[in-house]
Amino acid sequence: MTDHTGRAGLEKDELYALAREFEMLRSDIVRSYTQTSLPDLAAASRHLRALTGLVKDLSDEVLLRATDSDPGLDFGPVIAAYTDASAPAGRAMNNYTEAFEQLGFLRRYAEAPASANLREAHQDAFDVAQDRLDLTIDSLQETFVTLRRSADRIDGAPPRVLAALSRSAWPTNSIYRLPVEPPAPGPVRLAYTPTPRHGR
Repeated sequence: MTDHTGRAGLEKDELYALAREFEMLRSDIVRSYTQTSLPDLAAASRHLRALTGLVKDLSDEVLLRATDSDPGLDFGPVIAAYTDASAPAGRAMNNYTEAFEQLGFLRRYAEAPASANLREAHQDAFDVAQDRLDLTIDSLQETFVTLRRSADRIDGAPPRVLAALSRSAWPTNSIYRLPVEPPAPGPVRLAYTPTPRHGR
């Protein structure tokens, strides 16, 4: 049997690392705008590319573990950590793309002749972009917290320690599978048992 000692720690470290990447992106986006300004399209494009990459990382991590058939490992808690984080990460992506659309509109009409209608459209686009950026920040924070908390909950006890535990004491948040116990021996039965004859 393969010794998987340290694998739980590795899985936790990878979750923490991805959480930090979401937090760094959140910080970058926070610094890119204020109540009276928006990120330019170049900065927004970099943010969107980074966010797209992080969402892809979530699905790649799930795919890697969902197709792993190692009989000694149960990636259920790790897969759940990534899939739980995918919901707020998806909301961040949706909100940022909506902000991105408004930034594109503002760029397109930045030098158009001034008019009352255009000023109103500019203000509406600015307000929508601000709102969507704020929602993006909230969703990225939720993604970060979800990944961190999930990593914290994964049991890191090594297999040799767990092997000494009873089945009832085995932690449900461990990535190590319970060893398969052989069936309990039953009474030995003959394939054929003759029927006793009566009257003799």
